[in-house]
Amino acid sequence: MKNELFKIGSLTVYGYGFMIAMGVICAYFLTEHRAKKQNIRSDVIFALILWCLFGGIAGSKVLYWITDLKSLIANPKNLLMSLTEGFVVYGAILGGIAATALFCYKNRLSLLQCLDFLIPSVALAQGFGRIGCFLAGCCYGKETTGAFAVVFRESVYAPNGIPLIPTQIVSSVLDFLNSVFLLWIAKRVPKRGSVTGAYLVTYSIGRFLMEYLRGDLERGSVGIFSTSQFISLFTVMAGVILLLSVVNRDSSLNRKV
Repeated sequence: MKNELFKIGSLTVYGYGFMIAMGVICAYFLTEHRAKKQNIRSDVIFALILWCLFGGIAGSKVLYWITDLKSLIANPKNLLMSLTEGFVVYGAILGGIAATALFCYKNRLSLLQCLDFLIPSVALAQGFGRIGCFLAGCCYGKETTGAFAVVFRESVYAPNGIPLIPTQIVSSVLDFLNSVFLLWIAKRVPKRGSVTGAYLVTYSIGRFLMEYLRGDLERGSVGIFSTSQFISLFTVMAGVILLLSVVNRDSSLNRKV
């Protein structure tokens, strides 16, 4: 697991950035493929993904700064030094949703329809992103004596030479499976809000449990919960409420019929 994949002259290609780029590209092609089947204009999809991408980057950076607020207050110069590193997935999710909401308001589109359409691709991109975390050694797991372990040798983030739970790979597999599941939901349960609600529930539960296996301490905390666990409590509730509203909406229509 070496973050420096290869060099082209003076340019170094890092594993984390490469996998993030791969995730964005694959997410775009998946979205574009599904858009063609539904006769959605390519320019709208491209613009929507750009808004979501920039909103996600901004949100992930802002939440990272919030979790590292004490350090930033003590040394404000770190604010500029940390521009290229330190991102929080939940910040990316919330920032992406906010950017999508602005895009939909600007173009008079349904927010839930756009989110339902985008989210399977978001889960796919997350799977690639976690592989990037594995290559870099960040977001590592706790020390373990079990057979299912990984030992880093040249990581600047994870402790080297110690068997750790490979939380990055577990998260990546779960994200890829979640993307497949959400595509199935989109096809089998084409109700507005069903995909978004399912994602909020599945991702939140998975992330909440995964936090117990994480060994990195630079994640912030709120009481007995990590920052991500605390946010998960609210996102899973939002997902459940959204799914219940889909069911109730369906029931109301059936009663009227």
